[in-house]
Amino acid sequence: MTIETRIFGEVTIDDNKIIHFENGIVGFPDLTDFALIYDAEDGNDVGIRWMQSLQETNFAMPVMDPLLVKEDYNPIVDDEMLKSLGSLDVDQLLVLVTITVPKDIKEMSANLMGPLVINAETKKAVQIIVDGDYPVKFPIYDILDARKKVGTC
Repeated sequence: MTIETRIFGEVTIDDNKIIHFENGIVGFPDLTDFALIYDAEDGNDVGIRWMQSLQETNFAMPVMDPLLVKEDYNPIVDDEMLKSLGSLDVDQLLVLVTITVPKDIKEMSANLMGPLVINAETKKAVQIIVDGDYPVKFPIYDILDARKKVGTC
């Protein structure tokens, strides 16, 4: 499948790379099919990828591994919330969090309360809301900047 994206221009996506959210994502229940895209040639990589919608090609959201900014991130999740993913082999689960990048980039934040959980084998995914002390706007600019300076991204 080839799509024209706002951020990356024309992109070809293999059918076996399509990630399916059965119930969409929070705020966008009709957007169910996505591809994870990143710029492999970006020399300033801080672990940010893009979850590109295949239904609305102007919609892409930045995402990242939450462990890059919060090493102890480990929310308790009821298995029932992950049932739609199929088999729950922990080695096959990919957890990402969405990122908000406001006009002032120094106020960039990650949503630790609503992670995206993807079964890498089945390509089924779900966005869940976790209990606990995980904020919707966890500040990440300083953390990423420090990691970038020491080359640990």
